[in-house]
Amino acid sequence: MPFLSESLDRIKPSPTVAVTQLAAELKAQGRDVIGLGAGEPDFDTPENIKDAAIAAIHAGKTKYTAPDGIIELKQAICDKFARENGLVYTPDQVSVSTGGKQVLFNALLATLNPGEEVIIPAPYWVSYPDIVRLGGGDPIVVEGERQMGYKITPEALEAAITPKTKWFIFNSPSNPTGAGYTEQELKALTDVLMRHPHVWVMSDDMYEHLAYDGFTFVTPAQVEPGLYDRTLTVNGVSKAYAMTGWRIGYAAGPKHLIAAMRKLQGQSTTNPSSISQWAAVEALNGPQDFLAERAEAFLRRRNLVVAGLNACPGITCATPEGAFYVYPSIADCMGTVSAQGREIKTDEDFCTALLEEEGVAVVFGAAFGLSPNFRVSYATSDAALTEACVRIKRFCEGLKHVD
Repeated sequence: MPFLSESLDRIKPSPTVAVTQLAAELKAQGRDVIGLGAGEPDFDTPENIKDAAIAAIHAGKTKYTAPDGIIELKQAICDKFARENGLVYTPDQVSVSTGGKQVLFNALLATLNPGEEVIIPAPYWVSYPDIVRLGGGDPIVVEGERQMGYKITPEALEAAITPKTKWFIFNSPSNPTGAGYTEQELKALTDVLMRHPHVWVMSDDMYEHLAYDGFTFVTPAQVEPGLYDRTLTVNGVSKAYAMTGWRIGYAAGPKHLIAAMRKLQGQSTTNPSSISQWAAVEALNGPQDFLAERAEAFLRRRNLVVAGLNACPGITCATPEGAFYVYPSIADCMGTVSAQGREIKTDEDFCTALLEEEGVAVVFGAAFGLSPNFRVSYATSDAALTEACVRIKRFCEGLKHVD
């Protein structure tokens, strides 16, 4: 009798976490490594948010809370949705979890039955398919159109829907591509979903506040109110507020779904950190002006990286609408040999050789469901990004095609 659960065979370790850990290990060994794998802002958590956490500690707000969040945070979330997205929710329609990943985990495990399908556009965040599989469902991958910035078409969504479809997972701006859907593009997708009332929508809006060049963020239930009763709108404080380590994610949706998620969370982690919850209250209710300032810095970095990568032989890098990632194509680098003799047959080969020969850590495209590409997180300093682009260009210039 095997000791480990068979369900573990359905999933694999997170490639993005693995790359980040490997880069840290190499640095600890004295290697000069530039890590561009982590999806984590390099900015510090704003002082007013840290002060709110300290005040909560001194006020003794260190006990268990309600399993899925304190009422003050739930109300702050409702106010945020009304203020920024035109969506009206009540606190009993809100769930707060230990990071956005637990929100997704709770929702999918609380609703999926064996054989039910979840449509996931590719490239996708690495955890979507594995969480679906762990819940007993089947991920149905729909590839985005390269010429459309890796976005999917309404026709492709329509073709993927079957009687077994349970969820459609939507992420804009996207991890890993940074692609953002305009209101018109999203309306075309929601029109398809309105024709299939058995399909629920999970909208991962984690990068909402990281949008550039006049791109206007919209979310499905906002664009199509007819989807309100079957949409789970997911967000969190990690990216916009530089609070990745605080571990607070949240979602709003129909009461019966939120109750099911609460039931599952009550038998797993129970409440998120009480201190982090009070910090999140301040994040959502406090000053928001710094968001635009930080978005300006990310815009500058995006432009730096896009220009730097497009100057590399064999790399084509689209300019994304948001988030802090780019997803360059390296199709022209396949079938080559590196300067140190490593064969480049896949994007994983490319990224491994790049790390070993030039000390630049990026994540290979196959981890996100579409190859040959790699993901760069530009949530780091301009100096590090500039040097990384120099090294990547040098690496590409050393590639030789095999006859």
